[in-house]
Amino acid sequence: MPISRTVPPPDPTAGDTVPPAIPPYAWRLVGLLAVANVLNFYDRALPTIVAEDIKAEFALSDTRLGVLMSGFTVVYALAGIVLGRMADRRSRRVIMAGGLVLWSILTAASGGAWSFASLLIFRLGVGVGEASYAPAANATVFDMFPVEKRSRATAVLQLGLPLGLLLAFFTTGPLVEAFDSWRTPFYLAAIPGLVVAGLLLVVPMPERPQATAQQLEQERGGRAVWSLLRIPTMWWLILAGIGLQISSYSVATFLVPLLQRYFGLSLSAAGMGAGLVMGVAGLVGLLIAGPIADRARRRSSVARLAVAAIGMAAAAPLAWAAFGLSPGSAVAFIVLLSLASVLINMVQPVALPAVSEIVEARRRASAVAIYFGAFYLLGGAFGPVLTGALSEHFADGASATAEITASAIGLHTSMGWLIPLSCLTCALGVAGAMTTIERDRRKAAQPEVTR
Repeated sequence: MPISRTVPPPDPTAGDTVPPAIPPYAWRLVGLLAVANVLNFYDRALPTIVAEDIKAEFALSDTRLGVLMSGFTVVYALAGIVLGRMADRRSRRVIMAGGLVLWSILTAASGGAWSFASLLIFRLGVGVGEASYAPAANATVFDMFPVEKRSRATAVLQLGLPLGLLLAFFTTGPLVEAFDSWRTPFYLAAIPGLVVAGLLLVVPMPERPQATAQQLEQERGGRAVWSLLRIPTMWWLILAGIGLQISSYSVATFLVPLLQRYFGLSLSAAGMGAGLVMGVAGLVGLLIAGPIADRARRRSSVARLAVAAIGMAAAAPLAWAAFGLSPGSAVAFIVLLSLASVLINMVQPVALPAVSEIVEARRRASAVAIYFGAFYLLGGAFGPVLTGALSEHFADGASATAEITASAIGLHTSMGWLIPLSCLTCALGVAGAMTTIERDRRKAAQPEVTR
């Protein structure tokens, strides 16, 4: 894929007032980045799908199972902030490819875990590797597309999430049953990761603005993080992300166990049901969100944010209705939760381009890393532990029957409260960002000497 023309980098102090030209290789590169993102979420999803097998082998409680998932997320968030800053200063291709190699090797190592402690250590390493990817990949997309076309490009990149989950949920169960081991999918997952890492080292990448020596000195240490956290819209988007990730990670961690325990499905059937909720529905949501959000952005930044605010406000009652169904209503439950998932997956194609609008081009990877880091720490890491703890709390007072165990009732009740409430929290955060984004966007477009 040769570079047919050189695209000059946008002025680092000009915000998005003059959209850059789109390089001819842009969509091919976005496609490859999306493939790497598929592997990112495939590898990330594996422990959640075989959670019941892991729990049984290592004699884990739901709380410790949540700690396994949350520990990964904490490391992912903290490492992402450091690696995001590196992605604004050093080679993004090397950072992304190196991270892909690391997480692929450690995913294979996870399959060889001999204890809960060893599995936790390997998963923490996977978190470091995967943390390298999102800030660098999103910033690369932002550098290639003007502001009014970023939602569609971001949506294509984010397709890695539902496609990775769909692939994981539809293949892991059959692989486990075919090889009679929950470890096999971990071993196989490493192979495509190493291939894609090699491709990332040779594809063309867009030029990007470089910071001056004075700007680097001003942003040394914690000052860079604080300067980004002083932007009001960033705080509102982080609140939205917290709500989004509590619901997303709670579902990702416990949906398969819920379908097995409460609705009585087999591992393969539960995996496919979860694949429909998080994979197919997520894919539909992203494909819808990109064009709608870009069309709304032609009116204003506020209009684009309204797409996500309305979607999340509508997702809450759908999730509430899904968890109000009886154990014999597995199909209706999957349908209703899938409809909610369509709306939930419309948030990131709106929120991520909004982040790109409120910071200078040269700081976009750092801004994405802080945005991801904050909501993963306070949402993604917190959600599974809270879900697991509430599950055990509600199970203690549950009246078990011959058909439904106390454990199943506890998990169902926990998720039935958390998912709708977190959706409403996300809607509130996006609505708050609607009140501040225009002011912050104009400020980002001003020369730094005037600020």
